Amino acid sequence: MRDFELPGRSEALGTRGMAAASHPQATLAALDVLKAGGNAVDAAITAAAVLAVVEPTQTGIGGDCFVLLKRPEQSIIALDGAGWACAGASASEYRASGVAGINPLSAHAVTVPGSIRTWAQLARDHGTRPWPSLLHPAIEAATNGAPVTERLARDWARQTVKLSNDADTARVFLHSDGSAYQAGELHRQPALAEALSSIASDGPDVFYEGWIAEDIVTKLRTLGGYHRADDFADWRPRYVTPISTSYRGYELWECPPSGQGIIALGMAAMLERFDVSKFGPLSAERFHLQTEVARLAYAERDHYLSDSEDPDTIVQHMLAADRIDQRIARIRMNGRMADAAPMYGPAHRDTIYLTVVDKDGLAVSFINSIFDDFGSGLIAPRSGILLHNRACGFVTDPAHPNAIAGRKRPMHTIIPAMLTRDGEAVMSFGVTGAHFQPLGQIQVLTNIVDYGMGIQEALDHPRMFAHGDTLHLEHSVPQPVWSGLRALSHFPQPAPNPLGTGQAIWIDRARGLLRGGADPRRDGVALGY
Repeated sequence: MRDFELPGRSEALGTRGMAAASHPQATLAALDVLKAGGNAVDAAITAAAVLAVVEPTQTGIGGDCFVLLKRPEQSIIALDGAGWACAGASASEYRASGVAGINPLSAHAVTVPGSIRTWAQLARDHGTRPWPSLLHPAIEAATNGAPVTERLARDWARQTVKLSNDADTARVFLHSDGSAYQAGELHRQPALAEALSSIASDGPDVFYEGWIAEDIVTKLRTLGGYHRADDFADWRPRYVTPISTSYRGYELWECPPSGQGIIALGMAAMLERFDVSKFGPLSAERFHLQTEVARLAYAERDHYLSDSEDPDTIVQHMLAADRIDQRIARIRMNGRMADAAPMYGPAHRDTIYLTVVDKDGLAVSFINSIFDDFGSGLIAPRSGILLHNRACGFVTDPAHPNAIAGRKRPMHTIIPAMLTRDGEAVMSFGVTGAHFQPLGQIQVLTNIVDYGMGIQEALDHPRMFAHGDTLHLEHSVPQPVWSGLRALSHFPQPAPNPLGTGQAIWIDRARGLLRGGADPRRDGVALGY
């Protein structure tokens, strides 16, 4: 039990339903749906749509979406909503023109956004409420405005230069004097409200084959993009086979490649070979072990992970027992490895993650993202849709398995997670932060399974992020841990931003209880009833 004389919050409790999201307005919208008779899928889509309006630094309908869902006594279902690169994209052409990497602020960084058709597929196949009703709270928020929260204002202020690069974007997200919106100010998005209203009344195809697609394609082609109308019209989400590994009597589930969920599974498989609980939860030994495991796992990710035609082979290779043996044989508890390969790609970013469980035990693990804060910083002017920059997940080396190519999906960072035991869901959870996400999930998982923390405590706990030759620690990590890591030849640095944001719901069937938590690093809340 937490110390009630220290800052913090208790776990949320419920018996009939629960939602946990990174913004109170989204959590409340999800609960409204549950109380009105909708199921967890209906509630999750509604919450995601609200977040697409009220947290524009993190998410939007111009981004991508991945989902895991689990009904009692049924298998886990995985839906991959990663958009693809336009047909005209070519790594060889980029390299020939001197482009060594994809500019995150350019039209080349924009893949086809997958969110809307993914939400609609999910609603058709697994929801119970009419499609227009799921978008109504988001339309209302875009029309009437949403107050800017403190964390949102912090992130917004850091992106004023980016937002000013595009005149259409500046009109929506900056004041006339070029300043960012401040905490407590009301932010309205009438053009986005019109687009959401059209998607609600005319259906999701208007985004991919109607006036919204035309608006987006025209914008991107004006800026030098290769996008065409059929790149949008032809794209569909896809059901995929979820992947898993065991961890101390549980099964950890993820979406398969091109998502990086396999990296979380690889870390779990390595850590299961160690008695993690013998180290203190805030100790140099624990953080050292997590660091070395992460460095090995991310190095393999950057070598193998891509939108492969044979993802099963990648999964089998990376989770093979002998491969795990080879990795952990390199780990020494008395010092840092010198030869783990560095990561490629941009620094860790942010996203939104939410989870909902309903009265029938349907659990939904749901993540939606525009990748960077405010994505590409580009808005389609008539629809007001902010476009992600997910193509930055590609590389431009034609020989690399993750090289950008037409109609190919990038190595994807957003990964919802699910934990089961004896075939039933016990926890639906996720942690945002782009490249940080696998390691963020593992820290939450081990906090709960190895250290017996409650859901909220596990999310509150100080975090670290090892990526390549860099080790970031949150300032809440005690100084003895910093000193201990230096003694092991690590070079810890202060994390430039809070490391990820997570939400989780634990399903206690024996007591008929739902236990939830939301990350204090954003403005989220978990609520049950």
